[in-house]
Amino acid sequence: MRTLATPLLALCLATGFAHAAEVERIRLQSTEMVVEITPALGGRLLHAGRIGRPNLIKIGEPVVSQPAPAVSPEADDIGYLGHDVWLGPQSGWWSDQDVNSSRRAAKAVWPPDPYLAFATTHVVARSPERLVLEGVDSPVTGVRLLKSFAFDPADPSTLVVTAIARNIRERPLSRDLWFNTRTSAATRVYVPVADARDVRVEAAEETAPAWRIEGGVFSLLPAPPDAALRRGKVFLQPSAGWMAGFADGQAFVIRFEHQPRSAIHPEQGQVELYLDHALDLQAGLLEMEVHAPFRTLEPGEAMQAQERWTVRPYDGPETQEAQVAFLCEQLDLCVDAH
Repeated sequence: MRTLATPLLALCLATGFAHAAEVERIRLQSTEMVVEITPALGGRLLHAGRIGRPNLIKIGEPVVSQPAPAVSPEADDIGYLGHDVWLGPQSGWWSDQDVNSSRRAAKAVWPPDPYLAFATTHVVARSPERLVLEGVDSPVTGVRLLKSFAFDPADPSTLVVTAIARNIRERPLSRDLWFNTRTSAATRVYVPVADARDVRVEAAEETAPAWRIEGGVFSLLPAPPDAALRRGKVFLQPSAGWMAGFADGQAFVIRFEHQPRSAIHPEQGQVELYLDHALDLQAGLLEMEVHAPFRTLEPGEAMQAQERWTVRPYDGPETQEAQVAFLCEQLDLCVDAH
């Protein structure tokens, strides 16, 4: 049974949990942008946005109510949200480990690795504009993660997000690095996609997200007024290495190294969008995900992936035509739509 929130928790809920969470937050700031990362919860990013503008990153209530989760092979998922790093493919999350035999036998695809999601990381380097965090050795995934967050010295509106995964096992393992950035379902998202054949949707027919490709740009369509629920995942092969979201007077661009389809594990897409919302779009969830190439690592070998987050002010019309034009004119993200 749901109980009434305590006054502190109610205050946290009303203010979007800003600075009320009991987890430590480390603030990085340039002249244009601010981010907050906690060394707890696997080294999770909890806030990103222009100075003085709302947080673009969606975080969950457990950031406040469960700031110190237990880390074990039996741990279940907790909805902290924020920006996180997983290892793909999802079908392999529990199939290549010896610490939870029941999940291995079930070929479980949920929850994510608790050691990557929940363990407290170690601060390796810290300055006002840069933070490096090292995670723990995971007996589930077989890697140790190193995460770096740093503002681009040449562009104060851009944050460089880097993840390095090192094989800690005494045998080879095959994985990919997987960035997952959570935002509100009200975010208008665009991905350059050349053809409908580059799109795959996994969802129940009655809840599947609606979408279109117009002028070489993929977008999600608004749900019809009578649609009570939209829930599903869209797998995309982008035609260029970026995607963008518009929310709260801000344009949020994630750039990454564009990969051929052959480099990405066949179960995944280089870009993936998970959508889950009911009638209240703002309360719903949109995950903006990027996969790096699927690789086999020898013992002790490491692989690296990187995203570049650019956040610019946007006060123009809430239309695809205007927003895509802004991306082209202001961020040089023009799409060849032939």
